[in-house]
Amino acid sequence: MRDQVSDYLKGLQDTICNALTAIDGSEFVEDKWQHQNGTGGGRTRVLSGGSVIEKGGVNFSHVRGDKLPPAATKKRPDLSGKPFEAMGVSLVIHPKNPLAPTSHMNVRFFVAGAETDKPIWWFGGGFDMTPYYGFDDDAVHWHQTAFDACKPFGEDRYRTYKKWCDDYFYLPHRSEQRGIGGLFFDDLNELGFEQSFALMKNIGDHFLPAYTPILNRRKDLSYSQDQRDWQLVRRGRYVEFNLVFDRGTLFGLQSGGRTESILMSMPPMVAWEYRAEPETGTDEARLLTDYLVVKDWLA
Repeated sequence: MRDQVSDYLKGLQDTICNALTAIDGSEFVEDKWQHQNGTGGGRTRVLSGGSVIEKGGVNFSHVRGDKLPPAATKKRPDLSGKPFEAMGVSLVIHPKNPLAPTSHMNVRFFVAGAETDKPIWWFGGGFDMTPYYGFDDDAVHWHQTAFDACKPFGEDRYRTYKKWCDDYFYLPHRSEQRGIGGLFFDDLNELGFEQSFALMKNIGDHFLPAYTPILNRRKDLSYSQDQRDWQLVRRGRYVEFNLVFDRGTLFGLQSGGRTESILMSMPPMVAWEYRAEPETGTDEARLLTDYLVVKDWLA
């Protein structure tokens, strides 16, 4: 089952990079690497300074370790100290145009325990979107595609994974959502391997249909320097979440992963301004009041 998942993930990385290259016109630069202890590695692909994508990274990794790090066992203390194998594709796309949203997707597979043990395995992942300016049609399309990805696996699964996403991508020190949400799931094995794998694949395969129509209709819109400045401030919130709360970032760093690949999610330019509070009634204020809130976009 490891080979099936690995083959799918590498193919997904290829498909996404090819689609984004077709939109931007620039190529991803590939950096193959080995884990520091020699057990596994990955393919990091980064596009920088493109005509559409200011910075984007699409990573495949497949690593093994002697002991699961704390980020992976916080909610599964029974797995503490067990050897592990982890593989996944993780991406973050930061467009240049502030009217186009940042997007994130991750799909992953874990196996814990020694070879002599009965294997403990699970899938996880999802995708979410972080706009800097809100558009209803973008939000509805994003969530409708997320719903479609989950529908074959039960009518309630989208609602469950959407709530999980809303709860996870939240900045408690700011009392605000990171973005408009999407899907988030973890510890998935109750469907059995074939169906759990199929669900993970369906979510991975729905990322491009969810994101590329939005990117295409926003990437060429005109924007002002003030809008660009707002984008840089809001990117600061993205950085805060990834460095303080994101379990994937913490897992990579705690497991001795490749730092350059782990931190490829960071935007190339960002700003922190003291009390960057938008004026009431502006598009910037509406982002906070109408979009970065928990909402049923399919109601």
